[in-house]
Amino acid sequence: MYWLVAGTLLVYFVIWFIISKIKQKYSLVDIAWGGGFVVVAWTGFLATFSMTTQNITMLILVTIWGVRLFWHLARRNWNKPEDYRYVNMRKRWGTSWVNVKAFLNVFVLQGVLLFIIALPITHTFANETITFQWWQMVGIILWLIGFIFEVGGDLQLENFKKNSANKGKLLTTGFWSLTRHPNYFGEALSWWGVFLVALTEITDSWLLISPALITLLLLFVSGVPLLEKKYQDREDFKKYAKKTSKFFPIIGKKGL
Repeated sequence: MYWLVAGTLLVYFVIWFIISKIKQKYSLVDIAWGGGFVVVAWTGFLATFSMTTQNITMLILVTIWGVRLFWHLARRNWNKPEDYRYVNMRKRWGTSWVNVKAFLNVFVLQGVLLFIIALPITHTFANETITFQWWQMVGIILWLIGFIFEVGGDLQLENFKKNSANKGKLLTTGFWSLTRHPNYFGEALSWWGVFLVALTEITDSWLLISPALITLLLLFVSGVPLLEKKYQDREDFKKYAKKTSKFFPIIGKKGL
């Protein structure tokens, strides 16, 4: 199962590399991220076609999460100029072996990270079980709370930006009053939920690598730090940061 998923992801990201070359925009790989998890889930399901409660639950949760993120980023990024992060990458790469560098540093890297984070999904379909424990129900609840934060945060930000009167302003209400990054917090929490759904016995604890990795990436690498750095010198952001948690939704408290 693991090799099947790895091979399928390789094909998937090769296709997205070709699409990105045609569009001359490597940042399209961000759109591929959510869809990649859906590919993993359906690859596992179709390979086993097992209709256990755990398998169906995993398939539904991952499909809803992945399709929503795929559609959200596709609407936002498909026709926009290339993201500044990828523009900077191009500058660092120079002119030699650009395609190879792009494929390895962007698409293969994302594929490897996706494979690791998706391990609870793959493990669920590779290790069929008919039992469904109380902590798996807790996992569904955590996934749902995370999904609400992620989708709610994205929708509020999108509507905020549509209003021309808000140009140059910060969104500090709704979910954004609970945490400075509700969408990233929600994404991380959803994956802790997925982990619990995949957990059937103590020997599955190694699957912690999945939610731990996505949380660390969002909190310290690719998500929160980039936006915090972008706004750190603004006075309105400094005031906002003093009263709003960076990541975990703790009302009125500064910190993580």
